[in-house]
Order: sequence, then structure tokens, then C-alpha cells
Amino acid sequence: MDMKRNYYEDVELFSSRVVVFWFCALMVFLALYPFLFKNYYVYMANYMAINIIVAVGLNLLVGYTGQISLGHAGFFAIGAYGTVIMMGKLHLPFLISLPLAGLVAAGFGFLLGLPALRLEGPYLSIATLGFGLTIIQVIGRISYFGGRQGLHAPELTIGPWHVDTDKDFYYLLITTTVLLTWAARNIIKTRVGRAFVAIRDADIAAETMGVNLTYYKTLAFALSAFYTGVAGGLYAFVLRFIEPEIFGLLMSIIFLAMVVVGGLGSILGAIAGACLLSWLDLELRNILSIPYLGQWLEALSKSYFSITGVSNIQFIVYGLIMVFIMIFEPLGIYGFWIRTKKYWKTWPF
Repeated sequence: MDMKRNYYEDVELFSSRVVVFWFCALMVFLALYPFLFKNYYVYMANYMAINIIVAVGLNLLVGYTGQISLGHAGFFAIGAYGTVIMMGKLHLPFLISLPLAGLVAAGFGFLLGLPALRLEGPYLSIATLGFGLTIIQVIGRISYFGGRQGLHAPELTIGPWHVDTDKDFYYLLITTTVLLTWAARNIIKTRVGRAFVAIRDADIAAETMGVNLTYYKTLAFALSAFYTGVAGGLYAFVLRFIEPEIFGLLMSIIFLAMVVVGGLGSILGAIAGACLLSWLDLELRNILSIPYLGQWLEALSKSYFSITGVSNIQFIVYGLIMVFIMIFEPLGIYGFWIRTKKYWKTWPF
């Protein structure tokens, strides 16, 4: 029986030698990944790693605390612009600029968390949506932030290490992603994480038991915003150029979809959802280049939509895939993993 007899069994990182083996195998695979695959797949891994950081942080808010947010693109923009400005105009080193930008995003997250004390469900979603749209408009109208023309990311150097290729940036991203994921896993095992879950399940009961709703709700927003701000700072160096239009409503929706499709309240689910939707996002951009399928979709678009609608077919396919996942597996990818694991544990009975 899988029974935990004390608190230390619940917080231990590796529950068995099997877990140790597969974790070591994963680390070896991640270390060798750039040497095994082409440069495009290294870029794809970098894109996935950034979205994993966002999804893990957003899962702390949505999955564990039960607070819905449609404004995380705003935190993403704050992290991106904050890192670029601190490095390019204030001449701070990258290892200082990135966490500082994350802390600035966390400060805005704390302020946004204050309305969460009175708002729930769709009302909170609208409030966070307004925040995300406001951040984009403010950044686009201030010349110090580059206005509508955007900003170029400065050269990235860490001590003697000059990070200028996707392979170099991969190791920086993977290290950051592993550390932040490990930190999130530890957070949910502590008193803070248990308070988050209590608020999600029954906030009135949690307050009756002594959980400070004001503190933990704002803390959940701040933590989630910090993760998203750090991811935004890294994203600026993946693109090498940032502008306000990048951080729109669609980005916030995709972030939320990653958590929901992967599985709410699960670190593994957030990682799986981020990887799947990141891969779909990159692959469906070239959907018209797929033999036969691309030609058929182009003809369909010209017949029933418009010629300009060809470029938007990817969003239709993207949405349909997400709908089918939620219809056939409401718990997301993590729910499918749970059922698969239970099946093999009891196989062949």
C-alpha cells in the first residue's frame, strides 16, 4: 500500500530507486539533447522550457489556489521589458537583471492579488484581463520602453560565457527550468502549498481553520507573477526583439490552456501541457507546407473563408485539438497518465 507514515516521506524528492534512475536518465538526456538533434529542435526545446516555467507558475495560482488569471501576458511583458531595460539602459548584469525583473513582476502580481480578495470566477478573470491589456497599452505609449517600435535585447554574457547560440541558451534555460520546477514542487509540499490547496477547496473553511486569506491569495499571485516574469526575461533573448503586440490576449489564453490541458493541480501536468501546446504552436505555423493536407486546407479556406484566412487555419486546428482533449480526458494529460499507470500496475488483470 502506498501509505505515507510521516511528513518527511511526503516531502522527500525521490520516493524510490526507480524514481532516482529515471530522474538521472532524464538529466543525462537533457544534457545530451543539443548534440542529438538539429538546431530547430534545440530552439523548440528552448521555447518549451520558457512555457514550462510559465505553466508551472500559473498552476500555483490556478491549479493549487483556484484563482483564474487571464492577465499573465502582462507579467510576461513586465519580465521581458524589465530584463532588457536593466541590462541595456541600467547596465546591470544578467544574473541580477533577470531575478529583479521577476521581483518587479511579483510586485505587480501582489497588487493584482488584492482584487482577488473580493472577486471570484469570471469577475476575477475580467479584472486580470484588464490588467494584461492595460500593461500592453502603457508600454506601447512610453518612449523609454521603445514605444510601438519595441526594443532589441542586448548581448547576453554571464561572466566569461558569451551566450549567442540556441545551444548555449539551451543550457541556461534548462538549468533555470529545472531549478524553478523543483522550487515549485517544494512550495506545494510546505505549509504555504497546503494553505493554497485549502483555499482552492473551501476558502471559508480554510479561513475558519486559521488560514490568512489576504496573505496567501496575494502570495499566490506574487509567486505566479515571479515565475512568469522570469520566463518573460528569458523569452526576450530567444526572440532578440520585443514589442508590445507580442504580449496580447491570445498569449494569456494559451498560457491558461497549457495548465488546463495538462491537468490542474499537477506539476507534471503543467509540464506536459506546456510541451504539447508549445509543439503544436510551432508545428501548426507551417501547416500549409504539409503535403496534401496543406493544399486541401488552402483550397478549403479559399472556398468557404477568405484568402487571408489561410494563415489563421492553424488556430482553428489548435482549438479543435484542445477541445477534443478536454472532451475525452477532462483531467487533462495528467489524468491520462494516471489511468495508464494504474492499468500497468494491475496488468494483466
